[in-house]
Amino acid sequence: MPAQTAVKVLDRETRGALFAQRHTTNTFTDAFVDVSIIKAAYDDARFAPVSMNSQPLRLTLVEPGASRDKLVEHMMRGNKDTTAAAPMSLVIAYDLNWHHHMGELFPAVPGLQDTFEDKVENRHSMGRDNTFIQLGYFLLALRAHGLEVGPMTGIDAAGIDRAFHTSTGWNTIAVVNVGHEPNPDDERAQSPRGHRLDFDQISQGV
Repeated sequence: MPAQTAVKVLDRETRGALFAQRHTTNTFTDAFVDVSIIKAAYDDARFAPVSMNSQPLRLTLVEPGASRDKLVEHMMRGNKDTTAAAPMSLVIAYDLNWHHHMGELFPAVPGLQDTFEDKVENRHSMGRDNTFIQLGYFLLALRAHGLEVGPMTGIDAAGIDRAFHTSTGWNTIAVVNVGHEPNPDDERAQSPRGHRLDFDQISQGV
């Protein structure tokens, strides 16, 4: 019998709205995506746990126009058209200098900024790993705020960094297209549900 918890368990309908009832979206309606929705989703996702509360994730919001055209140049061939047509694209990156905020984010362990200052490789690996964790939370938060999402790693990350991150030094790991609904006129807007592995296939007891 499952252990009792003081935290309210989400009902099946709510869980379905985040997981089983949702699909990766390739093309969207052209309904405008307000930045306030992206902000609200981030404001929720930022409270989910990552290592030492490091919070290395950084976002570049790219709306249609010249900046979007620049982004499309650095997408893999199969992702160019979908990105060009999306109402909003989000460049997901990590900040190599995430350690500069550790005095504020993790004051329980003093001196972490100095500890990591010369450990550049560690900062890269920790920044990348924890940003992927944060991205998972963020995708669910976007869904919770009513948006459909199309995450992609078929990108020229270095090219995107040259286009958008020369002043910040951020390191791109993914691009996420977002919109309110799948395009009803495109049969490829959402693919049929693919198979998922069962728990018994992916777990072991030791």
